[in-house]
Amino acid sequence: MDENLTMFEKIWRKHIVSEPTNQPSILYIDLHLVHEVTSPQAFESLRLNKREVRRPDLTIATIDHNITTDDTRTQVIKDEIARKQVETIRENCKENDIELFDVWDNEQGIVHVIGPEQGYTQPGMTIVCGDSHTSTHGAFGALAFGIGTSEVEHVLATQTLRQRKPKTLKVDFKGTLAKGVTAKDMILKLIGQIGTAGGTGYVIEYSGEVIQDLSMEGRMTICNMSIEGGARAGMIAPDKITFDWMKGRNKVPKGKEWDKSVKEWKQLKTDNKAKFDSYIELNCDNLEPYVSWGTNPSQVLPISGVIPSPDDFKEMLDAQSCQNALEYMGLNIGSKITDIKLDRVFIGSCTNARITDLRSAASIVEGKKVNNNVRAQVMPGSTLTKLQAEKEGIDKIFKSAGFEWRESGCSMCLGMNPDILSPKERCASTSNRNFEGRQGKDGRTHLVSPEMAAAAAIEGHFVDVRDWK
Repeated sequence: MDENLTMFEKIWRKHIVSEPTNQPSILYIDLHLVHEVTSPQAFESLRLNKREVRRPDLTIATIDHNITTDDTRTQVIKDEIARKQVETIRENCKENDIELFDVWDNEQGIVHVIGPEQGYTQPGMTIVCGDSHTSTHGAFGALAFGIGTSEVEHVLATQTLRQRKPKTLKVDFKGTLAKGVTAKDMILKLIGQIGTAGGTGYVIEYSGEVIQDLSMEGRMTICNMSIEGGARAGMIAPDKITFDWMKGRNKVPKGKEWDKSVKEWKQLKTDNKAKFDSYIELNCDNLEPYVSWGTNPSQVLPISGVIPSPDDFKEMLDAQSCQNALEYMGLNIGSKITDIKLDRVFIGSCTNARITDLRSAASIVEGKKVNNNVRAQVMPGSTLTKLQAEKEGIDKIFKSAGFEWRESGCSMCLGMNPDILSPKERCASTSNRNFEGRQGKDGRTHLVSPEMAAAAAIEGHFVDVRDWK
């Protein structure tokens, strides 16, 4: 048997509990992340079937999706559905002895920010959550993916999951990034190339010198948006950058156990002769900052681009999709990306609201003022991130420039809370999805990096951050 394995294959093989004939494999799950939106029905079904949570010690919960990010978050929640979901997760976690990071806890935050931040996320793990952007955790060399509510119940009851083995895709990022070009631009470029279904059926392993040079925050951004390209998960092999970032965090091993773990984690990397089912290479030497113009994450252009015409597309479906997007987004064919004026700027989400994201955005706006026509907001990815930023004075930079400095939470990323766009409002967003109505009914979303969002907030329209003075 060929024992040259990919990182994915090593982790998959290690976690197989059973491989029934002509059925999905049964995988053991190391970490189950839970939030208030996709868990109530799962817990209720357990209760009705008189089942218990098998491993509450391997389950952590947070409140993040539908809470407000203003200073009323610890008070009575006005929205009836949101209030019920929050009350229900509190009851379920208490009843099942599951650790919950509530809105008043310093450890509270977006589920895919606090997992790595607290050290729960570790290389070689299988990690699931009732949220598609669970792929974020793959940046640590973990196999992490989103699951549905019925699967949430299955994991709670058995600590296992039935899964068909996906194929493997290697994406190799070659070259170097220019100043002002980020991991967000890399992943938007990839999705623009392969489309929103290009990764369907695959787990993507990202590699190449550009990936190796990225910070952990950049790697998390790449893996976070793997799902936008249709992939089941995204992964990056752990290395010194990974271990340096993890060391000393709350839940990671300490002392001799740390040394032992690092030795094991180093073995996770893909073997030299391992074969992938598919391969893509992207050169980043001339990569520009990217901006989404349409209503899915594949409708993107470099900052130097112009709005396309339906006639530019060979396939009828692509042409129709372009036409629909132009109408929804209120854009004119041939207009420059840099001519797009904005009403709102949102710096937040599990994609781009970590401390380095906030630092880089703050460096752009320091000493400047938000455009009079723009409402700009910053929602840190976690309370600990917020506290760290305040310790460094980053909050003062944003507030002095005219940004609103808010509490942590998913916020405007998905519009399940009071932080939403009004109809026709146009927003530069550091989040991951630009679907119709994603950030509020008839809201218009443009996906960008934190640096691009920050510069756009000052100018009132998109600018090339590489030329920023």
